[in-house]
Amino acid sequence: MSDNKSTAGCGIHNHQKKIAAVNDFTGFGRCALAVALPVISRLGVQCCAAPTALLSNHTAFPSCFIENLTPHFQAYTAEWKKLDLCFDGIMTGYLGSLDQISMAEHFITDFSDSSTLVIVDPIMGDNGKRYRNLPDGVCQALRHLVSLAHIITPNLTEACLLTGTDFHDGAWKRQELDRLLDRLHDLGPAQIVITGIPQGKFVANMIRTKDGRHPLLRQQHVGCAYSGTGDIFVSILAADAVNGVELIRSVRRASLFIKKCILLSAELGIPGTDGVCFEEVLGTLQKV
Repeated sequence: MSDNKSTAGCGIHNHQKKIAAVNDFTGFGRCALAVALPVISRLGVQCCAAPTALLSNHTAFPSCFIENLTPHFQAYTAEWKKLDLCFDGIMTGYLGSLDQISMAEHFITDFSDSSTLVIVDPIMGDNGKRYRNLPDGVCQALRHLVSLAHIITPNLTEACLLTGTDFHDGAWKRQELDRLLDRLHDLGPAQIVITGIPQGKFVANMIRTKDGRHPLLRQQHVGCAYSGTGDIFVSILAADAVNGVELIRSVRRASLFIKKCILLSAELGIPGTDGVCFEEVLGTLQKV
């Protein structure tokens, strides 16, 4: 991929690498676009927000204000068409309805070409179960969205849901994870990261690389669960991918950065709902 797309016939607004981030915007509780914007920008890539919803705070809090922006999304992105915006990467996060998944598909079709990297985080469940607020049919719809992606980052639950694999709470054997990666690859994406695999005192990320390798990267589990760490993880991977960083290296540095954020957040007594205080250590995250 070239350093920018201006040489590929795009206009004056495309002299810098750009990622379009299709996700919701949450005012409090660091997640989604609220973390994608600073993290991707820190890595030298312009992050263009394509908001699907506006939230006062995310839904893990007792209550929140939500404004669904789906009815306005087409008009919003039509203005980007007028500007002839081209994107080196398109990243999708939480999509809360079948309409939003379809909307993300159309956005990818409208704004990508052969050089655009598509990164999909197929958010739909955890702990072996689909999120209750998601509609029936979301799994099939996300399978189709995943088929458009170059890189996907499901957690273990989401990997099972996408492939029709039975989830279990016990330790996952290496052969089981290998089969899971192969089934995900059959859906279309060339590169895959199954995130947050519990392994006793460790947590692991299982990777499928472009050349078909299946490395397993482990690190010691620290702290409690914090909202938004997955959004930070995929933001680093997306920016690194656009910058040409090899996937295994990107996963390692994203994992180490999040570990640093969690340790500091635990030290400061930050509640899990508030997300990690990445601002304190963002300066340590460097463009490769």
